[in-house]
Amino acid sequence: MTGFIDRLYPSSKAALVLLAIIVGIFTPGYILQYAMFPVFLLLAIMAGNGMRFFKGFLSSVGTVVLVIFLVQVFIVRYPDSAHIWAFIALSPTGLDKSLGITSRIVSSASAIMWYFQVTTPKDMVYAMEQAHLPKKVTFVIMSTIGMVPQVINRSRTIMDAQKSRGIETEGNAWARVKSFVPMLGPLIFSLIQQTEEHALALQSRAFLAPVPKTSLYRLDKHTIDRVIQVICLLLLILFVVWRVWK
Repeated sequence: MTGFIDRLYPSSKAALVLLAIIVGIFTPGYILQYAMFPVFLLLAIMAGNGMRFFKGFLSSVGTVVLVIFLVQVFIVRYPDSAHIWAFIALSPTGLDKSLGITSRIVSSASAIMWYFQVTTPKDMVYAMEQAHLPKKVTFVIMSTIGMVPQVINRSRTIMDAQKSRGIETEGNAWARVKSFVPMLGPLIFSLIQQTEEHALALQSRAFLAPVPKTSLYRLDKHTIDRVIQVICLLLLILFVVWRVWK
């Protein structure tokens, strides 16, 4: 990843994300919220992660948004619901509510997904250390962020091991469920073992030593970072004033 977006300080990108989330949640309507997806897609393209962002959004958030939309419009009953067939009914109120809910999910998820795709864990750790956050807080945050991909990779390894032993892991839904249950035991025990290894590694690196840490990695905060943070703060203040006085 190289480019203007990647050279921004993590707190500058976090300010953009925080502003987008607050504005998306508390702004009436849904047009602005849906418009944030192409905006963050464009920012992801500028960072060289456009296709990764688009595919990741469709495979995760897109599915959730589609399910919520269909349930609110066709399943949940409202006073103005018009019966179509069996338990399916169409409701203008449900359509309006589904647009409001899904638009806020789209705006918030787009911002968060973009941030984690254009900001490396190394940069986030450095920024939190420079912000003088407690070491334990930094460790908990980064461990939580890194847990999901670790669980996915470990589960794939266990599934491959089960395949090599002749256990059926593919096929219909029932076959997948039967193969998933035996995988939970090795997965949980491996995660517990990995946690112990992390604790030993932290102790060997004097994680809790009451002295300043020396870092060979540097991440400078430039003038553009301060400008972005000030602009985001001013826009947030203006937005709050607008919502209060409207």
